[in-house]
Amino acid sequence: MIRVATITKAALAGSLMLVLAGCEIGPKKIEQTGFRGTGGDQITAVNRLVDQPVPAPPYDTPDDSGPRASETYQNVKVLNNVSTEQFNHLMAAITTWIAPPEQGCNYCHNPENMASDEVYTKVVARRMLQMTININQNWKPHVKETGVTCYTCHKGNAVPKNVWAMADAPASTPIRTMSNKHGQNTPAATVAFTSLPYDPFTTYLGAKNNIRVQSASALRGPTPGPSIAKTEKTYALMMHMSSALNVNCTFCHNTDSFASWSNSRPQRTGAWYGIRMVGEINNKYIASLASVFPANRKGPYGDVLKANCTTCHQGLNKPLGGVSMVKDYPALMGTTAPAPATAVPLPAATPTVSAPVTAAADGNVAAPASGQ
Repeated sequence: MIRVATITKAALAGSLMLVLAGCEIGPKKIEQTGFRGTGGDQITAVNRLVDQPVPAPPYDTPDDSGPRASETYQNVKVLNNVSTEQFNHLMAAITTWIAPPEQGCNYCHNPENMASDEVYTKVVARRMLQMTININQNWKPHVKETGVTCYTCHKGNAVPKNVWAMADAPASTPIRTMSNKHGQNTPAATVAFTSLPYDPFTTYLGAKNNIRVQSASALRGPTPGPSIAKTEKTYALMMHMSSALNVNCTFCHNTDSFASWSNSRPQRTGAWYGIRMVGEINNKYIASLASVFPANRKGPYGDVLKANCTTCHQGLNKPLGGVSMVKDYPALMGTTAPAPATAVPLPAATPTVSAPVTAAADGNVAAPASGQ
């Protein structure tokens, strides 16, 4: 009986390990990030780490002397005060970062009239340059001095691989005639294959909504707190962020109290700014091109393809492993770029303050049509 019980226990333990391993099979890298016993550690799925090579500049960065780009070329509206040499250097880099090799400069330009705006991709590129400069100038709480370039998201593709647009449930989902699933219980890559709402982007990265999951009181009061539905949608966004950066919850939070800023790691502040930065990217820059993009660059409901955390991070907690490319392209630092229409909001509290943050009214969440 003892032997049978031992074998049974061993079989059950083996089965349990097999089931749990099914959550995410593969080697893990474990790093302690806090005091022992506090749950402060990072578990990284090694097989999900993606190689992100950093391309060298097309040639040595020229200085900013000589005639301005607007003096040499016609219809230069964003980089007009950059030197012609630095302008040419950046254009050469952008061609390799984004344009299909068989098209080169013709991907954005009419070779018979380079000043013309008749090719829609040139209009898009101009707006994306404004967006990149704005990020490097005004979102340092998130991108720090590392900054971003066009390559951070595109990585050699005309359209970044990881984008989203409003969409229905994944096509593989069976149709249910007896009940409404309310946009969840449909495992999708966007939310790490959980049963949470598969569209956490339209609400928090494509619209202006607060992210709130925890009420300040135990009982329902005259001012209702976040509903369960909103809580689940917020968790869906958190699962997306965790998957996008290939980190677990304790990368930002302390499990002693997820809501407490005083117990949180500094990375939570960076994430706070990051959510708002992506919201501005989608609403102020990408959505403004709705009338410019053709139908094949839009989702099934006609909205343009937009950015989320995976667009830049792609499985690393720092895009490109933290390598800064912008130092080789000073024009993207935007000394001549116009200031944003609205100032970057400041959190009402930070991880060093015990009071919870009062978030600004800007959030986003929607169902991805492609990528994650």
